[in-house]
Amino acid sequence: MLVHDASFQGASGGMPRFIEDPAIRVSDIRFAVDYLQSLPYVDAARIGAIGVCGGGAYTVHAGITDHRIKALASITGVNYGRLIREGFADFKPLEFIENTAKMRTAEAQGGARHMVDLLPASIEAARQSGTTDIDVLEATEYYKTACGRQPGSATSQLMSFSSAAMGWDVFLNAETLLTQPLLVVIGSKPGAFGAYRDGWEIYGRAASRRKEIVVAEGWSHYDLYDKPEPVAIAMAKVVPFFKETL
Repeated sequence: MLVHDASFQGASGGMPRFIEDPAIRVSDIRFAVDYLQSLPYVDAARIGAIGVCGGGAYTVHAGITDHRIKALASITGVNYGRLIREGFADFKPLEFIENTAKMRTAEAQGGARHMVDLLPASIEAARQSGTTDIDVLEATEYYKTACGRQPGSATSQLMSFSSAAMGWDVFLNAETLLTQPLLVVIGSKPGAFGAYRDGWEIYGRAASRRKEIVVAEGWSHYDLYDKPEPVAIAMAKVVPFFKETL
């Protein structure tokens, strides 16, 4: 198994830090496949991919145009292009594009980087601000504590580079090109990040003859990260899925 940090994130290299560009994210996955195929003990005909959250949808997009990936599993996958056009842009995508263009121009001319923390500083701060959405609250509880915090990681994003995602549909051409076996796992509790709706969308759009969607009843997006019971629900499907398709 190969697990990698995305370019500009975590332990991976790249400057400036904290760029979230879908094209680069998907390219990282393709390079990972290149590397796997170079290993003498890897069967190139049996390479599968699994991703979680944004990585779950990026993995799907990689599979749409890279059929070296023979089977795909998306766990609570989120279409980042849709999310940034909606939630992160406050449903004002054109205004967002104009603002990020000004940011990037200013930065290119020597101005300060516009690094934005996408989450409240703590779960207490989130509640005090009136935040009620389950995804935002659980993301804050996960990433702002020892549970999800890791050295070199952050919940920040370089906003001036975010316009690259505005026109991005991570499921583009899935109706025609996504033919590999596909497993989608989502929680039944929908939140603002949209994994529930995105899961059903790719399940419907995929051309895969073998495709399955699993809804973990009573569980949320972040429950599927590391809560034993919902993770067990996912793994009970993921493990036999890859055994049967690879």
